[in-house]
Amino acid sequence: MGLVCIPTSSVHTLFLVCCAFVVSQALGVRTSPPHKSLPFIWPLPAKFSFGNETLSVDPALSLSGNGASSAIVRDAFDRYKGIVFKHGDRFSFLRTLRPVYDVTKLSITVHSLNEELQLGVDESYNLFVSGAQVHSGAGQVTIEASTVFGALRGLETFSQLCSFDYTTKTVQIYKVPWSIRDKPRFPYRGLLLDTSRHYLPVDVIKQIIESMSYAKLNVLHWHIIDEQSFPLEVPTYPDLWKGSYTKWERYTVEDAYEIVKFLFSSFLFRGIGYPDLWPSPSCKEPLDVSKKFTFDVLSGILTDMRKIFPFELFHLGGDEVDTGQYACLSFCSLTYKLKLQNHNMTAKDAYQYFVLKAQNIALTKNWSPVNWEETFDTFPTKLHPQTVVHNWLGPGVCPKAVAKGFRCIFSNQGVWYLDHLDVPWDVVYTAEPLEGIQRASEQKLVLGGEVCMWGETADTSDVQQTIWPRAAAAAERLWSQRDSTSGNVNIIALSRLQYFRCLLNRRGVPAAPVTNLNARTAPVGPGSCFEQ
Repeated sequence: MGLVCIPTSSVHTLFLVCCAFVVSQALGVRTSPPHKSLPFIWPLPAKFSFGNETLSVDPALSLSGNGASSAIVRDAFDRYKGIVFKHGDRFSFLRTLRPVYDVTKLSITVHSLNEELQLGVDESYNLFVSGAQVHSGAGQVTIEASTVFGALRGLETFSQLCSFDYTTKTVQIYKVPWSIRDKPRFPYRGLLLDTSRHYLPVDVIKQIIESMSYAKLNVLHWHIIDEQSFPLEVPTYPDLWKGSYTKWERYTVEDAYEIVKFLFSSFLFRGIGYPDLWPSPSCKEPLDVSKKFTFDVLSGILTDMRKIFPFELFHLGGDEVDTGQYACLSFCSLTYKLKLQNHNMTAKDAYQYFVLKAQNIALTKNWSPVNWEETFDTFPTKLHPQTVVHNWLGPGVCPKAVAKGFRCIFSNQGVWYLDHLDVPWDVVYTAEPLEGIQRASEQKLVLGGEVCMWGETADTSDVQQTIWPRAAAAAERLWSQRDSTSGNVNIIALSRLQYFRCLLNRRGVPAAPVTNLNARTAPVGPGSCFEQ
């Protein structure tokens, strides 16, 4: 990955308009209860209280309130109903009397119907489930939110309050009345998905995107391209995707549009199809920064991608650049070194020149550049003030970056790289993005964090069980308040995470057991999902 690191395809994040709805608290399962004051909701809400009543929910649940005027909210509500009532009421036509249900409608109030999705959009919501009324006998469920995206977060939480009772064959809400006031701790709660090392079909990417919404993750960093493959269609330079593994492992522009629901893409590329990007025909990397054509291609790619990804952040890469590589005695290295010398540039000069030139191109497209931490370590005073520094090598980077006024994203590889299969759930859970940052003004510069699913050893056969449930551990760290998720993790989080893993399984997500020594491995023997 070196000088070839270049930004492309855009942006960031997906607040899934596809939040789904499912049964949450199963009866009769022998699970160890969490801390006595903590409910089986993942991630844990900021503030909540509950009681001891039980309400039944009508399979014909209707939507009311001004949120019903939003297509995003209506579609999400319909999806929720399809999942939460998946057992259905298939034999209701045989009944002479229709059952009486406590909850017959869900009211959603949204204070702003602006549906523009950008990083930092208000995701807060309030959820209230009142007890059965003395006269009407009906319970009321209300979600209030500033935006439709907050309403979606509220719907996800409501889905986790609903449970199918196998005895009465009805959906019920336990521990009513509920009062939940919730908001995320960080605006950036991400998952990096690498499709350059192994191609992932569009449907698999969509499944991962949908599962992210269950844990209230909101940023998909789509690492589309690296030196191994270039599977993305770029209309301005149509030969670039000749760098794909095969012609069947590619993403069209239309595919990218489908996936775009808040996508944050970055990639590297190699010059297959355009050999003028190389220093010479026999020297195919790094990209030749001495040629104007290199930056013409980069600008053309960004122009095409801007039409697809209308968001703020754009990842320009910049990691793992060995500026000493040009001292090697290979003909290729010497050829490029001589070319740089002809332009009065050292290898370090070329690295800086490429990154800063790429930043300027991104900025002209109204993108804020994101770069891996090596750029900050190498030439911090040269980076544009809008730069977001992306940590990955280890701890201590975000404190240095925010002290210089830069924004930062936490992805310490020792704790949040999901391809490291020997990192257990509790290590993921206890990692803290604000570690070593004391000043409130600097803490605000930490946008959040991102778990990384690098694809060298993961493909369609195992990627989802590598992501889940460990990504959920990071999701709670990024959403929930720090003081309510600190302490003995086996008491605070373990049984709740096992419960959430089972919820994912019910929703069709092949999440692996929580407590296995190595991630994505199968159960060691028979047993309940809630105890693995």
